[in-house]
This record gives sequence, C-alpha cells and structure tokens, in this order.
Amino acid sequence: MITSAQLRAARALLGIDQRQLAEWSGLSVPTIQRMEASEGVVRGNVDSLMKLIEALDRNGIELIGDNAISEPGGRGVRLKSAVPSPGKGTVNAT
Repeated sequence: MITSAQLRAARALLGIDQRQLAEWSGLSVPTIQRMEASEGVVRGNVDSLMKLIEALDRNGIELIGDNAISEPGGRGVRLKSAVPSPGKGTVNAT
C-alpha cells in the first residue's frame, strides 16, 4: 500500500519528474498523474501498483507504513501522525 503523499515524496527524494517515474515503471504519465492525485491510498490496478512500487524499490526507495520500523536503517523522512496546521510552527515557502 502506498499513499499519494508517499509517491510525491519518493519522487522528490529521487529528484525525478512524473515522466521519469513513468519510464522507470513502464506506466504512462497520465497514470502516474492519476495516482498522485488520489486522496490517501493510491488507487489503481494491482499490476500498475506493483510496477510502481518495484520501480521505486529498484531506485532506493523504501516505503514505510504507519508505525513500521525501517530495519535496514539509512536516511529517510516520515510524516508524524499529527500534522500542524499552516502558521503553527511550519515554514511557509511563499
């Protein structure tokens, strides 16, 4: 299971755009766009989701679920369960 936020964060960590991820995964750019536009968990057929996750894995992305431990270690980013609302301790990049 992968969320749209994880997908966008994974692309950002890799420094790639949607086109590059589409090439790596064998999916179309519109498919990647639909996945990233999903609310919460990415929606798609199982084959497409597996291609996406495998492409990310091949390129060094480890998906970490809620309350899961990253056994291999390494650097990473995790979203806290309680996200502060804008203006309350967050940096606004405007």
